[in-house]
Amino acid sequence: MTGATAGSAGRTAGFEGLLREIAPQALGALTRRYGRFDLAEDAVQEALLAAATQWPESGVPANPTAWLTTVAGRKLTDLLRSEQSRRQREEREFAREVPVAGTASPDEPRPGDQDDTLITIFLCCHPELKPPTQIALTLRAVGGLTTAEIARGLLIPETTVAQRISRAKQRIQASGARFRMPAGAERDRRLAVVLQVLYLIFNEGYIASSGPNLQRAELAAEAIRLTRMLWQRLPDELEVGGLLALMLLTGSRQDARTGPAGELVPLADQDRSRWNRSMITEGIGLLERILPQRRPGSYQLQAAIAAVHAEAERYEDTDWPQIAALYGVLDRISEDRMITLNRAVAVAMVHGPAAGLELLDQVADHPQLAEHHRLFAVRAHLLEQSGATAAAIEAYGEAARRPLSTTERRYLQERAARLAPAESDAAPESDVR
Repeated sequence: MTGATAGSAGRTAGFEGLLREIAPQALGALTRRYGRFDLAEDAVQEALLAAATQWPESGVPANPTAWLTTVAGRKLTDLLRSEQSRRQREEREFAREVPVAGTASPDEPRPGDQDDTLITIFLCCHPELKPPTQIALTLRAVGGLTTAEIARGLLIPETTVAQRISRAKQRIQASGARFRMPAGAERDRRLAVVLQVLYLIFNEGYIASSGPNLQRAELAAEAIRLTRMLWQRLPDELEVGGLLALMLLTGSRQDARTGPAGELVPLADQDRSRWNRSMITEGIGLLERILPQRRPGSYQLQAAIAAVHAEAERYEDTDWPQIAALYGVLDRISEDRMITLNRAVAVAMVHGPAAGLELLDQVADHPQLAEHHRLFAVRAHLLEQSGATAAAIEAYGEAARRPLSTTERRYLQERAARLAPAESDAAPESDVR
């Protein structure tokens, strides 16, 4: 890449990051004023397209938020106004509230500084919407991703994403939801949904549920950015900080999780010098600030487990008894049975594979796990550790037949293939349960 080309690419990436940061502020300002989230979101998307086209050539305005809000406001008035006189009157009123594009001082108050981004996140996670729709709408309205980017990230057709977003905006509008922060118990319930959506976005980026690659780094990075934004706005909500710490500590392993050919590298074999130390330092620092307040929640406990892994210089140095104890507490307070799978691995490391397999048997019929590839993969791993080679090969095969990414499927198939020669030479063995 030439110097000029590299500089151009860097500026473009910088524009994209800035647009993603200020888009929810513009959306919040317009929704607060006009009360039409559906049309405001369309207007902001058009303004984002205009900025992405103009800024690389003309440069970033002195007050980019004001520029984006002004342009989006003009587009929104075009959508809302039918009478010319009314349109002119409201545009004059809007102009008094928002500085003219490119003329505002960076020190002047910016539109959206009233926690509009936070309100927008809560609106995108409206209980009328299903999780896949909440994710798409959050990435679009708050993350600033285009429909095409969301479709690529989630590996679904662009038309599907567009339909989900369109229907979501219609449902929010039909529900009569007002652009304001929910209060009391409703806010607490909605916050739990917000955190779940952000964690789902992160997980889809960290371990892709389908497709050719193990990871989708842009989704994981966007989840961290949005969660960091939420933590800055809600510093007293410890579970928000716990989720951010969990994402940072888990995401720190990203570069070490795949090999030169894109193959999956399990935790035990990862080169820990490739773990991102700045992310680990930030994550542990968050926990040192949060955990002493003794209000542990699910995300805080998961982050504490990730911290134990991060603090071990080698896999052999991992404090598995502490991890097993933390998983024991977490398993009691969480309804997520994926936690039980992870606990089974930790218990096996402390008490042997038979103990882990016994724990798996207790939840094997749970609807969340019964057909999930992770159940069969963990079982295969523990069977392999116990010496039940034939049963392990069968379980690896069962796991590989479930929906998952190509990278994970290849890894499971390779595990089974490595065991096959040993199995062919081995004497018949009894079942291990």
